[in-house]
Amino acid sequence: MTLDDTPTFNLKAVVQETGLKPDTLRAWERRYGLPQPARTSGGHRLYSQRDIDILKWLIERQEEGLSISRAVDLWNQLLAEGKEPFLEMADEEEISGPVPLEVGDTLAQLRDSWVEACLAYDEQRAEYTLAQTFALYPPETGCLEVLQKGLAEIGRRWYMGDVTAQQEHFASALAMRRLESLVAINPAPTRSKRILIGCPPDEEHTFSPLLLTLLLRRRGWEALYLGADVPLNRLEKTIEETDPDLVILTAQTLATAATMLQMSALLLEAGIPLAFGGRIFNMIPELQERMPGYFLGEKLANAPQVVEQLLNTPTVSPAAAEMSPEYYAALTHFRERRSHLEAYIWEHAEEMNIPQEHLARANRKLGEGIIAALILGDMDFLGHDLHWVEGLIDNFHYQMPPQVLQHYVRLYHDAAAEKLNGEGELIISWLDELSENMDAN
Repeated sequence: MTLDDTPTFNLKAVVQETGLKPDTLRAWERRYGLPQPARTSGGHRLYSQRDIDILKWLIERQEEGLSISRAVDLWNQLLAEGKEPFLEMADEEEISGPVPLEVGDTLAQLRDSWVEACLAYDEQRAEYTLAQTFALYPPETGCLEVLQKGLAEIGRRWYMGDVTAQQEHFASALAMRRLESLVAINPAPTRSKRILIGCPPDEEHTFSPLLLTLLLRRRGWEALYLGADVPLNRLEKTIEETDPDLVILTAQTLATAATMLQMSALLLEAGIPLAFGGRIFNMIPELQERMPGYFLGEKLANAPQVVEQLLNTPTVSPAAAEMSPEYYAALTHFRERRSHLEAYIWEHAEEMNIPQEHLARANRKLGEGIIAALILGDMDFLGHDLHWVEGLIDNFHYQMPPQVLQHYVRLYHDAAAEKLNGEGELIISWLDELSENMDAN
C-alpha cells in the first residue's frame, strides 16, 4: 500500500482532519515519535497524507481500547516485522473481526453482548461492543446503560455464586479503562466552579466516582478526580491547593461510610459543602441522615442535576449528627479491648468447629463493622452488612458451610461478654439479639 509522503498539510489542516488538538499532536510527536512531520524554513510543521493516516490509525486503535502508548508499540512492532500496519489491521478485521452490530441493536443487546464477552474473557469482542456502543450513542448513555448496568449484572451474578471474582475483576478493569480514556479526552471546562471527587479512607470501589467525574465534565464542570482511598491529610492539602466549591465522596460499605463521616468534619471546618452517595446509603436510607452533607440520590444518572443545583443555589451545609455519650463510651472501650476479645475467639474457635483460616478475615470485618456502627450512631446499621455477608456464605464465596457464621457470632458474643465490661453492654446486647435472631432462622 503506497501513501503520499509529500509534506503538504499544515497543523490546522491536520487538526481539522483528525479532530486531535494541537497540544496532543505535539505531545505524541515528542513522546512517541509519531507522526514525524517535515519543517518549513520558518520551522512550521508540514504533514503528509501518510502522517494523517497514521494519526487516524492510532485513533482507531484507541477506540478499540488501546492506550496511545500501546497503539504506538503495536505500530512499531508491525513495522519491525516487515509488515504494513494499514494492511495488517484491515486484513485482521476482514478475516477474524467480530460480526458488526446493526444500528438497530438495542442498548440491552449491546449490554448483554458486553457482559457475555467479559465473562468469556473475550477482550476483543468486549472492546468491539463498546466501540459500537459509543459510535451509536452518546458517552453518557453508553456508560450508564452498558458499563454501569453491565457491571451491576456481573456483580449480581457474582453474589449469587454464578460468576467468579476473576471474571468480575476482568470486566471491572475493562470498564475502568474505557472510562479513563473518556475522561481524558474531554475538553477544557466551560464553567468556573471546581469539584473534587473521590473515595473516603479505605474505600477502593472507584467506578461510580469516576463515572460521575465524566458526567460532570461532559456538562462543562471542572471535576477533579482524586481516586480511591483518599487519606485525611491528602484531602486537607488538596483542599488548600485547589480551593474547591464542592467535594463529592462515595462509599459502598458501612466501614467507609464511617470514614466518610470523619472526613466530613474536616470539610465542615473548611467551610466546603459535601455531597455523597454510594451503595450503602441506598441499602440503609436512615444512614443518609447521619452524614452532614447532601445525598446525591439513588441513581447515578440523576446526580449531575443535584450537583448543579447545589452549585447554582448554595445553601447552608447540614449539621453533623453528634455521637451520644453511650456510643462514645462503647466505641472507646471496644477499641481498647478489641485485641483481648479477638484473642479469646482464637483460643475457643476450635471448640466451636470454626476453621481458623477464616478467623482473621471474620475478626477484621466484624470488628470494623462494630466500630463503624458505633461511629455512625446505630448498631442496627451493622445488621444490613451481616445479612449481605450471610448471602455470600450461602453462595459459597467463603467456602464454608452457612452454619459457621452462626457459630462465629455466638463465639463473638461470648468473647464480648467475657472481655467487655459495662461500657460495652451496648455491643453485648446487640450481639445477643443477633444470635437469637440467627438461631430462630
